[in-house]
Amino acid sequence: MKYSRLQQDSAVWEVVKKEEERQNHELELIASENYVSPAVLEAMATVLTNKYSEGYAGKRYYGGNAVIDEMENLAIERAKKLFEAEHVNVQPLSGSPANAAVYMAFLNPGDKVLGLRLDHGGHLSHGHKVNFSGRLYNFVQYGVNPVTGRIDMDEVRAIALKEKPKMIVAGFSAYSREIDWQKFKDIADEIGAYTFADIAHIAGLIAAKQIKNPVPIFDVVSTTTHKTLRGPRGAIIMCKEKFAKQVDMAVFPGMQGGPHDHITAAKAIAFGEALRPEFKEYARQIILNAQAMAEEFIRLGYRIVSGGTDNHLFILDLSDKGLAGKEAEQVLEKIGLSVSRSTIPNDPNPPLNPSGIRIGTPAVTTRGLKEKEILAVAGYIDEALRNKDDQETLDVIKKRVQDLCVKFPIPTK
Repeated sequence: MKYSRLQQDSAVWEVVKKEEERQNHELELIASENYVSPAVLEAMATVLTNKYSEGYAGKRYYGGNAVIDEMENLAIERAKKLFEAEHVNVQPLSGSPANAAVYMAFLNPGDKVLGLRLDHGGHLSHGHKVNFSGRLYNFVQYGVNPVTGRIDMDEVRAIALKEKPKMIVAGFSAYSREIDWQKFKDIADEIGAYTFADIAHIAGLIAAKQIKNPVPIFDVVSTTTHKTLRGPRGAIIMCKEKFAKQVDMAVFPGMQGGPHDHITAAKAIAFGEALRPEFKEYARQIILNAQAMAEEFIRLGYRIVSGGTDNHLFILDLSDKGLAGKEAEQVLEKIGLSVSRSTIPNDPNPPLNPSGIRIGTPAVTTRGLKEKEILAVAGYIDEALRNKDDQETLDVIKKRVQDLCVKFPIPTK
């Protein structure tokens, strides 16, 4: 993308240029990151950023919003089609604020909620004690089976029957298996609880119909619009029509003021891209790549939490490899590979230096890597971790990574 005017501020331009170079010459394996299309990137730099649009289409608190209403309605209609949603609010600024709005719409402070433990793959906003969710609401939590690494729905039901939460949250930030949305719904119906799905990580896979969709089943669903969906950083909330008013009120005026209209435009573009047939093939390849890499690590003698993956990510358990997640993350950064450290279930190590790393394939799949290249990348990771103190070997691997980046550049068309 051209940045002719940005270059007039040399200090800012130098930093932007450095980051652009880094992205071009390194491989992104962080499960929550991706590369947006040039169209999405351009939308985020439009004149729509100049407008204040508090309220909703036809009911704004500022004048001059007729054109903005068109854009917001376009984004809503595309999202409805993409996810088979009855109602969509496209205004949430990010994932955690969207989740805060969901809680505000359905709960009162102190209400009991059931969510997945953070160290078992959940998210901070699913009830961790340091997060607003755990501080404002009374969260009880379920985990994964210590043997299988999978969510045990019998345990979820037993906890739900005992605790009687007002809401059950299903979703994750580091769980590699499909979620049985219908079983969660059945359990919630049994105790009269609301169902809330956070699909931030897997929204693109759901939109492409590669894994099951909770939107027609659950009361309310939130998602970010980046990650596998490959849109701008932002979020949306989808719900049954009967909950539309309370969800909209929770977003505005409950949580936010004016939406970011330029981001709404970028969301509309991303939704349009996700409706195309080629996006389905892209999402399919994300899963094939993740599965190929996980299987290769198992062949190389590593343990994968839950034994594999059904989606775009997996957790590599390094507890028997003589290094922890933080060190592994730093070693891989030396060869031009970005990953994120991750806890393993019941991790004995502290959260800032957990026992594993989380690896995801959305971004490298956007670059065009397929199974052949993915197996090579797994080999680079293994070789680097085994030779973590050998700078000469790390330099050789880094050159291989750079060669792969040149062969598979970030798409610019």
